[in-house]
Amino acid sequence: MPVHSRYQDIASKIRERIEAGEWPPGARLPRLDDFAEEYGANRDTIGRAIALLETEGYVWAVQGRGISVRYGTMRPRRPRGDLVKRNEHATGYSFPSASSKEVWTRHGKADNSSALLTDARLAKLLGVDPGTEVPRRLRVTGPASEAPFQIGISWIHPRFADLVASVDANPAAGEWLYRIEKAGHWPIKWMEIHRARMPSKEEAALLEISTNLPVLEIVRVGTSGTDEKPVEVTEYVVASDRVETVHILHRDETAQQPWPDEEQAGDR
Repeated sequence: MPVHSRYQDIASKIRERIEAGEWPPGARLPRLDDFAEEYGANRDTIGRAIALLETEGYVWAVQGRGISVRYGTMRPRRPRGDLVKRNEHATGYSFPSASSKEVWTRHGKADNSSALLTDARLAKLLGVDPGTEVPRRLRVTGPASEAPFQIGISWIHPRFADLVASVDANPAAGEWLYRIEKAGHWPIKWMEIHRARMPSKEEAALLEISTNLPVLEIVRVGTSGTDEKPVEVTEYVVASDRVETVHILHRDETAQQPWPDEEQAGDR
């Protein structure tokens, strides 16, 4: 077999073993040297095979920590709705991306602090100049017992800085939204913007993925129900191998049955 395709063949074999469940999500794979001996290949060839699988999202390799199997799209597939609900057991709202019955946990410490919003795109959506210091709420979350699923960063308009400062220590996800609404901005209205992009080094580290694996970015923009001005912009970043978006399509009135009922009955 040509050298240039040898690593692809080995990657295919390891991929099949992962998909067959030989190594469950979260498990450590054998060392490169062990794979090299098993497949009769040199260490560099095995390294290229693992790099390919990492790009595809099957594994996550960290120097000094080994190679772990990722969870990937072995997760349940659910249609994404468009309803915002009140949380049943906590203060705040449940948005479509977190509307399942799974128990989620936080990875690392929550960061509630002011920061410079340098992303020009997000700054424009929030209605501030790039580089403006604004209140920020950062969390890395995911289903219990799994690797980090998503990064969530809420950028709150500076006009609400004093209002949300008193709830920074509150772990409740939506208390600050309630405060803003009670201050005369009821009801907050939201829209979402979805796109695929490559992760930054910091995002890849938080999600435990390779920088070569694309991410899905969902940006939620909240506007005041009274003055129609931006209230908050929340950016969710999810590894692309962990999510599949499912949307149910509905027929418009123009796409209804184009033939008379009696004609349909006659064709039977």
